[in-house]
Amino acid sequence: MITAQAFSTIEAIERCAWNDCFPAELEDWDYYRAVEKAGIADFQWRYLTLEEDGRVIAAAVAFTTVYSLDTTVQGLAKRVTERLRRWLPGLLDIHLYALGSPVAEQCHVGTARSVTEAQRPALLRQLLTLARSDANQAGIGLLAVKDAPSNDPQWLDVCREAGLQDMPGLPSAVLPIAFGSLDAYLGSLGKSTRKDLRRKLRAKGPRIEWRRSVDDVLPTMMRLYEATLARSDLEFERLSPAYFTNILEHLDDRAACVLYWVDEQLVAFNLVLLDEQRLVDKFFAHDLDQTREYNLYFRSWLANVDYCIEHKIPLYECGQAGYASKLRLGCSFEGNTLFFHHRNRLLNALLKVVKLFIRPDRSDPAMAAAISETR
Repeated sequence: MITAQAFSTIEAIERCAWNDCFPAELEDWDYYRAVEKAGIADFQWRYLTLEEDGRVIAAAVAFTTVYSLDTTVQGLAKRVTERLRRWLPGLLDIHLYALGSPVAEQCHVGTARSVTEAQRPALLRQLLTLARSDANQAGIGLLAVKDAPSNDPQWLDVCREAGLQDMPGLPSAVLPIAFGSLDAYLGSLGKSTRKDLRRKLRAKGPRIEWRRSVDDVLPTMMRLYEATLARSDLEFERLSPAYFTNILEHLDDRAACVLYWVDEQLVAFNLVLLDEQRLVDKFFAHDLDQTREYNLYFRSWLANVDYCIEHKIPLYECGQAGYASKLRLGCSFEGNTLFFHHRNRLLNALLKVVKLFIRPDRSDPAMAAAISETR
């Protein structure tokens, strides 16, 4: 008999049991424990498991929050929704229960290694049913799946079969590393991009330092983080200082913070997760004035590519933003789908209309091009 349970802390689940459902995943039990301990405001965490004979056979992470329907909107549409907010505060905010995580690019649902491919869809259906029940107990009508990856067709099919509506999520950019040198990577790019990057590399650059402890520079990092967040149209979560320190502490050699210095001034940092198979770019923050002079974004990009080449890491996973630049830099894109359903039929019908105006590919041509590449 299968027992379905929902917990408010990942510490209620054995580390090895959770990780058995997510083999080789960088965002594993240690990662979510570090996130939980960081105390990110306005989010409450849920951890769903299915057990058989006292053994975890399937698991998923989830969260609750008040969600702004215009989170993924940019440009003119964002200005329209901001005006609506001034006129009718709270109009676009709704209580949400979502499978996935605000600090993970994709919603992975895991099953134990003993579970066969044929058994998996039934377990995914039970996880989705558990999520709906858990949301109901919390008094939340809107259930969502944040960024179900296109490379998991079983999960997509289960969500559609359950009657959830879908719309494109933010695609994930990846760069396969099949280059013997940084120069070979540059040679794979378009002529104008290659020429521009080589010119940037010839100019004076910042000093680069890889760290696994940042306590001494954390206040400066947070100033850079806040300034970067203020310039973003895609704000969802606001990370706490403890997020950065906890990730570095609890993931040991699977996390690093890359610091960029001009003389004695910290002008940028990049939090990354890494192992022998991938390097994941979690967050890049920078001083805008220094960026113009030192090309900090592209310097960081090339530093990460060079690190992957040097350490024979075959994949650079580079996030869900800056699509125009990433198209130029040779990235490919993995599709993600956002699913949702409100238990109130009238509100569910209304959301079906709203989604026509808040689709992310309607407000950013580069994002639309990235999404079209995944279809």
